[in-house]
Amino acid sequence: MEIKNVLFDLDGTLLPMDMEEFTGGYFAMLTKKLAPRGYDPKQLIDAIWAGTAAMVKNDGNRTNEAAFWAKFAQIFGEKSLEDMPLFEEFYAGEFQQAKQFCGYNEWAAKAVRAIKASGRRVALATNPIFPAVATESRLRWVGLEPSDFELVTTYENCRYCKPNVNYYREVLDKLNLQAEDCLMVGNDMTEDTAAAQLGMRVFLITDCLINKEGKDVNAWPHGGFEDLIRFVCG
Repeated sequence: MEIKNVLFDLDGTLLPMDMEEFTGGYFAMLTKKLAPRGYDPKQLIDAIWAGTAAMVKNDGNRTNEAAFWAKFAQIFGEKSLEDMPLFEEFYAGEFQQAKQFCGYNEWAAKAVRAIKASGRRVALATNPIFPAVATESRLRWVGLEPSDFELVTTYENCRYCKPNVNYYREVLDKLNLQAEDCLMVGNDMTEDTAAAQLGMRVFLITDCLINKEGKDVNAWPHGGFEDLIRFVCG
C-alpha cells in the first residue's frame, strides 16, 4: 500500500532531546515564574504531573486542557484557575529558553519538506499534553512552522493521549484519513507504535529512541531522517 499521509511526533523525533533533561530544565523555569504567586515548587511540579496523568487517562468526554485544569484546581482550589494566563505568558516568554535543553537536526525539517514536496499530506501528531503556544514554539526550534502541517495536536484540540489508540482515531477523523494510508513517524516504541493497532505503518527515528518495554526495534522500519525519506519517497 502506498504511503499517502505521514504523521510526525515532535519531542525526541523532529526535536532531539533527553526528556528528563528537558522536563527538569523547563520545570525549574516554571516554578521560578510562579513562585511569586505562592506556589511551592515541589507541590507545583507534583500537580503538573498529576494533571498530565489526568490527560493520559482522558476518556474523550472533555478536552485534555479541561482534564488538566480540573485536576490542577482540585489540588490548588478553584481560585488557582485565575493563574491560567500566567502559564500562557510563561510558554510565550520564559519557555523559549528551554531550547537550550534540546538538540537540533537539520534533517528533521528537510524530511518534512521533502515528504510534502512528494505530494503527501503531513500532520504533527505529538502527544497533546502541551498548550498550542508551547507546541508551536518547539516546532519553530526545529525550523518549521505550524502552517507546514495540516494539523498540530495540542491539549486544546484533543481528547485523548498516546498510547491510547483513540488518540490516533481522533487524528484520522480530524483529517478524514484511512489508517492504511498513513505512516506514523516517532521515537517511542510504546506511544508511537500504538498507531499500528489501527493498521498504520510505523517508522522509528532512533536518535533519541525510547524503549521502556524492551521491545525489538527490528520489528519496525527504523533509522535516521535520510532513511525515512528513502522509505517514504523511494
